[in-house]
Amino acid sequence: MRWQTHTVFNQVAALNNSNLFLSDIPLREAVNRESAQWDAELLASIGQQLGTAESLELGRLANANPPELLRYDATGERLDDVRFHPAWHLLMQGLCANRVHNLPWQEEARIGSFVARCARFMLHAQVEAGTLCPVTMTFAATPLLTQALPAPFRPWLKPLLSDRYDAHLQPGSQKRGLLIGMGMTEKQGGSDVLSNTTRADPLERRGPGEAYRLVGHKWFFSVPQSDAHLVLAQAKGGLSCFFLPRFLPDGQRNAVRLERLKDKLGNRSNASSEVEFHDAVAWLIGEEGEGVRQILKMAGMTRLDCALASHGMMRRALSVALYHAHQRQAFGKNLIDQPLMRQQTGRMALQLEGQTAFLFRLARAWEQRSDAREAAFCRLFTPAAKFSVCKAGIPFVAEAMEILGGSGYCEESELPRLYREMPVNSIWEGAGNIMSLDVLRVLAKQPGVMEMISAEFDEVKGQDRHFDRAWRQLQQRLRKPHEAQARDITRQLAHLASGAQLLRHLSPPLAEAWCRMMLDPRGDTLINTQVLDDLLLRATGGVG
Repeated sequence: MRWQTHTVFNQVAALNNSNLFLSDIPLREAVNRESAQWDAELLASIGQQLGTAESLELGRLANANPPELLRYDATGERLDDVRFHPAWHLLMQGLCANRVHNLPWQEEARIGSFVARCARFMLHAQVEAGTLCPVTMTFAATPLLTQALPAPFRPWLKPLLSDRYDAHLQPGSQKRGLLIGMGMTEKQGGSDVLSNTTRADPLERRGPGEAYRLVGHKWFFSVPQSDAHLVLAQAKGGLSCFFLPRFLPDGQRNAVRLERLKDKLGNRSNASSEVEFHDAVAWLIGEEGEGVRQILKMAGMTRLDCALASHGMMRRALSVALYHAHQRQAFGKNLIDQPLMRQQTGRMALQLEGQTAFLFRLARAWEQRSDAREAAFCRLFTPAAKFSVCKAGIPFVAEAMEILGGSGYCEESELPRLYREMPVNSIWEGAGNIMSLDVLRVLAKQPGVMEMISAEFDEVKGQDRHFDRAWRQLQQRLRKPHEAQARDITRQLAHLASGAQLLRHLSPPLAEAWCRMMLDPRGDTLINTQVLDDLLLRATGGVG
């Protein structure tokens, strides 16, 4: 008996076994331009490995099997542990082996290591983004801890800077690799950390490196399986930063109680928790009252990673959409050959051209932040990048879904997971309003910031009329910026920074097309045929 009722054709298989690095010409150019060309061979290897069907399946499995809270063992003893699917651990091994958590902090780090690390981070984001949360917090905390680790934890420095992932539940001094989490927000305050109520009292003496007893809670305690967390608590001298280990120096578990794991829209592979501190012991980092200042040392790097992760997921969404459009036929031709589809995918590719150039210019500034102008660039454009890129990611992935049609909306596709993952980067480490207000704060208080902006933008003035008009409009707004305009100012700053990079480094037709699309909403957004051809070739690694 024959059960087959039809022949399956004109369906597109999943995109796998592609090289995530070599297929992205804008990324390759940015890596070379910003002094990380020495890492290109390894990036190509990482891109090849991450693009395999096996790696992509690990990303799917880690999200289809979210972490499980283990509060008690079989005898009724408190465990306060988290169980992960094996896919999570394999992904974490890859991230640590590629030193995405500590590459620039190595003693032998080369010029361009910050840029190289950003590229590696971005490639991993295309496969699975939840595992990036412990990596980015560890990365941001390490420079602070290498200078301020309390005396009982000095042996942690070696495993903190290793390339090993060690998931064993044991004291950090006995492990080959370590992860650091953060716990800042509380129920009553959220981003308003000054309203925190967790109390810190000294066990004996006050002061940096001394032990305190913590009583209170954290509403969002990221990656609770980390070996230690940096937390904020109220001491006598004000809001302070504390090093809170999972195990105490004597090998006993610290009094950190996991109440529940958050049930989140996306970011399903990653454990986010609520905790209570029942006389937990933590060590003061810096002076009492310096909590916000200590946290700000790390916040810039975690905010940059939010933008990098969103960009990486946008790039994956575009890759999936382009792969589909090159193979799927409708009305007698491939989708990519339909004029309207060609414009749609071309605009998406052009948007990513600007983001790529901007983000890697920002990565170079972080590398060179000992220079005053580069430090000002970091301080202003990091929150601007987080705001603009993370906001853009949500509609971008939705656009990619439309290219696939109904199959893109179904869970067998990667795109629903990418879509659910997008909002967390816009929310975590400060939502859009917080980023925009931070930009206004920098404009008002950061020495030399206006001179830096002028130097960046005046250098390319006269090359494009859309850029020049947008720069004049922004200058008028910056004479007396109002809080109500903070979002518009932040978005315009990010767009101008992107445009300035493209005018410096891309061919004039591509740069002009970007400026017209992003800086002049009144204009015609149609991209001419030659520019479209160039954009789509660059977005597919030179393969038509």
